[in-house]
Amino acid sequence: VQLQASGGGLVQTGGSLRLSCAASGLTFSPNAMGWFRQAPGKEREFVATISWSLGSTLYADSLKGRFTITRDNARDTVYLQMISLKPEDTAVYYCAARTGGGLRSRSYDYDFWGQGTQVTVSS
Repeated sequence: VQLQASGGGLVQTGGSLRLSCAASGLTFSPNAMGWFRQAPGKEREFVATISWSLGSTLYADSLKGRFTITRDNARDTVYLQMISLKPEDTAVYYCAARTGGGLRSRSYDYDFWGQGTQVTVSS
């Protein structure tokens, strides 16, 4: 299984970005896909996750209302729409796939990881 994240870049405060994560080599449908981020010197933190079959979602409380996770099952792709970006959103964003049931916010609950895409928000 390979997860290819893309869409990162440099954006000004208040701007928007949409990240994509394309999955390939799937021999099964993951139960959920998620996004995490890691800023320099900080631990990896949960952003959002979505059920592959139901489309139900779970967000980090601090990001609700600004970030939206969606998926396109036909394209095996999950998206993260980010609006009203702030400098503190600067991080490497990783997508991940979970084979177990339920929506989870802990990184160790995910089985496959993409390589990450850099998001930099300038002030």
